[in-house]
Amino acid sequence: MILKNRGKNTSSAEVLQISSHGIWLLVKDTEYFLPFENFPWFGDAKVSQVHKVRLLGKGHLYWPDLDIDLELSSLSNLEKYPLTYMK
Repeated sequence: MILKNRGKNTSSAEVLQISSHGIWLLVKDTEYFLPFENFPWFGDAKVSQVHKVRLLGKGHLYWPDLDIDLELSSLSNLEKYPLTYMK
């Protein structure tokens, strides 16, 4: 069956692709690339955990299964938000 009208997209944030280098996200109408080099928390995560992302409010991304919170503005301006990773 082919529908004439598509349904409304209810997800404001979704993972488009996971590669060996990082994650491609679509948030509203903007694509973001999160390289594992800068976002190492996703490197060992399960695919199902990475895909479970929520947009909270206007600019806050949350991965509940990984307990990761990111401000949307930090994805566009990595130089303004130096990340420190401690293992």
